[in-house]
Amino acid sequence: MAIPEHLAATVNALPTAPGCYLFLSASGEVLYVGKAVNLRSRVRSYFNPNTWAASPKTGRLVREIARIEFVVRGSELEALIQEAELIKLHRPRYNIRLKDDKRYPYLKVTWQDDFPTVVVTRRLERDGARYFGPYSDARAVYTTRDTLRRVFPFLSCDRIITGHDTRACIYYDIKLCSGPCIGAISREEYRANIQRLCDFLEGKNEQVITDLEARMNRAAESLQFERAAEYRDQLRALQHVIEKQRIINTSGGDQDVIAFARDEGEACVQVLFIRNGKLLGQEYFVLDGTEGESDEAVLDAFIKRFYNEAAYVPQNVLLPAQLEEVHILENWLRQKRGSLVQLRAPDGDEHAAALIQLARENARQQLEVLKAQWREDTLRQEATLRELQEMLELPRPPVRIECYDISNTHGVAIVGSMITFVHGVPKKSDYRRFNITGLDGPDDFESIRQMLRRRFQRWKESQALASKAASGATFAQKQKPQEAAWALLPDLIIIDGGKGQLNAALEVLREFDLAHVIPTIALAKREEAVFKPDRQEAILLPRDAQAFYLLQRIRDEAHRYGLQGHRRQRHRIGLASQLEALPGIGPVRRRKLLATFGSLDGIRAASLEALSAVVPRPVAERIKAMLG
Repeated sequence: MAIPEHLAATVNALPTAPGCYLFLSASGEVLYVGKAVNLRSRVRSYFNPNTWAASPKTGRLVREIARIEFVVRGSELEALIQEAELIKLHRPRYNIRLKDDKRYPYLKVTWQDDFPTVVVTRRLERDGARYFGPYSDARAVYTTRDTLRRVFPFLSCDRIITGHDTRACIYYDIKLCSGPCIGAISREEYRANIQRLCDFLEGKNEQVITDLEARMNRAAESLQFERAAEYRDQLRALQHVIEKQRIINTSGGDQDVIAFARDEGEACVQVLFIRNGKLLGQEYFVLDGTEGESDEAVLDAFIKRFYNEAAYVPQNVLLPAQLEEVHILENWLRQKRGSLVQLRAPDGDEHAAALIQLARENARQQLEVLKAQWREDTLRQEATLRELQEMLELPRPPVRIECYDISNTHGVAIVGSMITFVHGVPKKSDYRRFNITGLDGPDDFESIRQMLRRRFQRWKESQALASKAASGATFAQKQKPQEAAWALLPDLIIIDGGKGQLNAALEVLREFDLAHVIPTIALAKREEAVFKPDRQEAILLPRDAQAFYLLQRIRDEAHRYGLQGHRRQRHRIGLASQLEALPGIGPVRRRKLLATFGSLDGIRAASLEALSAVVPRPVAERIKAMLG
């Protein structure tokens, strides 16, 4: 196949140097990111029909390419690092990636604080904290955190720790906190306890036990029997946890064991975490975009995705087979670890082969469980969408649904929310918020108009960009990857509200000539009634219908997302500014309120009756609603 005319000049002008290349669609979406030792040669290979025959997925990709961009790097290692960052930024749908492209949870020990605590986070930062993970299941992370807290009690409050508080919180009484706030434990001993927690997470069990036993004995010898009993209880709890850990080998050392299972285009990767010769845990990760890819490509992509985010890189990584670019990957991992990292296959080592088989079998079983769940969920979701189509008399099942809601407090910090469900499940990457401005008090109708105008203006702009790309014109403006969702029109729009809110939305859709294209309904909270443009009376869906539950869930999610943004906006505005911004409160009334109650805290604590004695009752009610 000849290179398409609109791409030929770009391909022929590509340098022969190492670097990264990006394939973009007509709408500006980044479809694929790759790296190459020779950019021109690698990109040319995509337009070879023999490549298409070997990989139909590549054929589909090539047909969507409207533009090619590239970044030259100094070496293949630099290109690999750049590729990982670009994939993380753009999340291209033709790249192999961790399913849902979500950030996986980690345990974070806030070591930079005087009195560290342990929290769950999905973001790695260079903040002096210690991170452990990633974990594939958030519930497992919280379970691990709760277990650690019983063994190594740590604080979970936001008190400023002075050691002179008169009393501790309930967590000290139930032995889930060691009480640094009341001086029950010194800063040095508290940090030593957290260090033992970190050592335990790193698999240094014997070291932790030896330290605890020594402290217990010293406490007993100095007649500190309560402290000795605390150490004894920690030892017992720790031994109980350690009993569940499996000894893998006697040579010690840290090692990750990686294997995967594939079936019908799905791939599940299992990672065994071995620390100091013990199997501390295992996690599975599901990959998207593996259809038509070789096993080596799947393994190579997983290593890049996983270790680009991993909090820790061990000195040894055991793989089911050796990779072609193993030396580049080892150099990259060595940079991340700060010392030598070896990627190796079993190569006749029976013990290593047994570990790979254990990981592969776990991956196979996990994939079978997941596929059964996916089939059940897919059938249920498809049936629900068909039911919704019938009940609302829609032209097609609403695969993509957008729901809009307005959140405000008496016209202050008005925030509009747009949430998106695809195939009956949330697509959080397509959620959006809109700060509504220029209104004098609460106005749901105008807020909806403003929000939808901005949403569909973005759609209109994306159409203009796509038109330029189709004509071969150069983009005057690059579309950010997170903006690709604007180009998609929903199969159904849900407005939180009644007839008035629905009519406001329809006004905007008519402005963009979309009222006849996108079915639109309103869902009223009070009676859970559905309003349609072509019907005077409301529709009451059966309360036991799955379609009704789906509408409720979507509407509630839009409300939750909008309210979250509204609260953040209120916090940014500040309480004093909120007080001034409330309708009915000017400088005179604000001074009178502060003179009467002394402070904002005093105003907040005042009863409705006390406030009504200073300002009219409707104004007092607004104050309670805002500050209460």
